[in-house]
Amino acid sequence: MRGWVAMSHWAGLLCTAAKVSLLLLLVSAVFFQSSLSDRVPEFALTKIEESDIKDDSGKEPITDDDADPEDLEVFYPTHQWQAVRPGQAVPAGSHVRLNLQTGEREARLPDSESGKSDAKEEKRRRRLNKMDIDTNSFTSQELKKALAKMKENEKAERTAHEEEVRKKFRPIEQLKEEFEKLNVKMETDYEIMDKLISKFNSSASTLDEKVAALYDLEYYVHQVDNAKDFLSMGGLRLVIEGLNSTEAVLKEHAAFVLGAALSSNPKVQVEAIEGGALQKLLVIVATEQPQAVKKKALFALSSLLRHFPYAQQQFLKLGGLQVLRGLFRQPGTSALCVRAVTLLYDLIVEKMLLEDSQHSDHMEKVQQYRRVQLVPAVLEQDWCVAVPGLLALPEHDAREKVLKAVSVLMELCRERFRGDTALSATLGMLRSEYEELAAAERRDGDGDGYFQELLGAVNSIVRELS
Repeated sequence: MRGWVAMSHWAGLLCTAAKVSLLLLLVSAVFFQSSLSDRVPEFALTKIEESDIKDDSGKEPITDDDADPEDLEVFYPTHQWQAVRPGQAVPAGSHVRLNLQTGEREARLPDSESGKSDAKEEKRRRRLNKMDIDTNSFTSQELKKALAKMKENEKAERTAHEEEVRKKFRPIEQLKEEFEKLNVKMETDYEIMDKLISKFNSSASTLDEKVAALYDLEYYVHQVDNAKDFLSMGGLRLVIEGLNSTEAVLKEHAAFVLGAALSSNPKVQVEAIEGGALQKLLVIVATEQPQAVKKKALFALSSLLRHFPYAQQQFLKLGGLQVLRGLFRQPGTSALCVRAVTLLYDLIVEKMLLEDSQHSDHMEKVQQYRRVQLVPAVLEQDWCVAVPGLLALPEHDAREKVLKAVSVLMELCRERFRGDTALSATLGMLRSEYEELAAAERRDGDGDGYFQELLGAVNSIVRELS
């Protein structure tokens, strides 16, 4: 009886305990359901199935709540969505979402700050990569302090460099003051030419000072604008008058300045022809003068006649071509004769090229050149005999100029050239000489050298005469 009572007592206790356990389970389920209902609206965008939060092994991944706070790794968001690995702590204020395709959490910066923050972040990472710093081993504040220190160092280095430059160079204000103390003044070409003309024209100047003034003037009047200024100052009239000087050295340098001012300057050419420069130059060439004076006079004469048909007409009327032909009759004037032949060649080629031109703008000038009766004067004064004789000169440069003149005169002088035995012998000698020189050039690897060109010119003339 006692046993039955005891068993009944234990059975009652077990029943009571079962009821208490069942009641606890019901209470827990209620609180758990309440907890889920409170959390889901705050975080969940969609319903997540249990299979979506398990990895491939079937185990649930470790969440931020389960991870040890000391093991958390800082996640650095940018303006683009990036996956948040398990164990990474997302900074406050970041946008977080669940990628339904991969099942991973992703985060980024807010839209208003993403562009600016991403640029700062990229700049910060470049600096850190350059310094080979492990960003995971420093806090954000420590990195900011390091960057601030870098900027301070850069500023200090820049300041030191500026100080070093200041020590090496003086300020522009100081340089200006020193130049003013030295009375240094930059003069224009006009001012310089004005002083040189005054010195040349001054009766107080010595012969050497006048020559020096002309020498310097020649340098300046090469420029077209300076030559026009030289004309307006009265300098052209003075140098033309200087051609009448009794001092040969003044004649020489006056002709040199005149030739430089006339080169490719039509306005100065017109003023020179009206000022009587042509007559004075022909007188110097025709009379007994030092060879240096005649060379400069021929230079000025060439500058006056080129591309100026009116001056060429006046030159022929004054017997200028006959004056040049007279140089061949004087001893020791071979260099002057080559200059005269070069001038003749230039005048013939210039006229031929313009007459061959069909451009309407050139018609007026073509009519002017047709009035220049150059060919009859060449035939009349026997230039067909005078020119080939210069091929016997030893200088290759002189031969080259004469060969060009012979080629241009071929149409006018072909029969005279064919009957000139001296010319045939000279051409044969030149051919042999230049064949050897051209062969030497080819052996040196220069197939189109200077002597090959001269040989070609000789062979061309020989073919024309055969």
